[in-house]
Amino acid sequence: MACELDPNINPILWKAIDERRLIRLTYKARERVVEPHDYGVHRGIVKLLGYQVGGSSSHKIPAWRWMEESLISGIELLNRRFPGGRPTPSGKHHQWDKILIRVKPAERR
Repeated sequence: MACELDPNINPILWKAIDERRLIRLTYKARERVVEPHDYGVHRGIVKLLGYQVGGSSSHKIPAWRWMEESLISGIELLNRRFPGGRPTPSGKHHQWDKILIRVKPAERR
């Protein structure tokens, strides 16, 4: 697996995205429950793009959140899964300098 080759990649984030599993983490002193969708370098900073579905926030939940990896702590992989990629209102993804991993699209039933 690629995350074993690069010690700079967080293996918990990689596994959560690869397996479509929710994570609990602390970001800016708030505990959050997040669907991790994209992990990579955005504007020169390593970030996670996630869909926050629970926990604490100063903004409405659920909603998309950018999180700088250096400000994330206490990541816990949860047993709960999510379907996969969510449609975006614009239909377009953000532009990344480098995408490390992106969640697979939701399976159609």
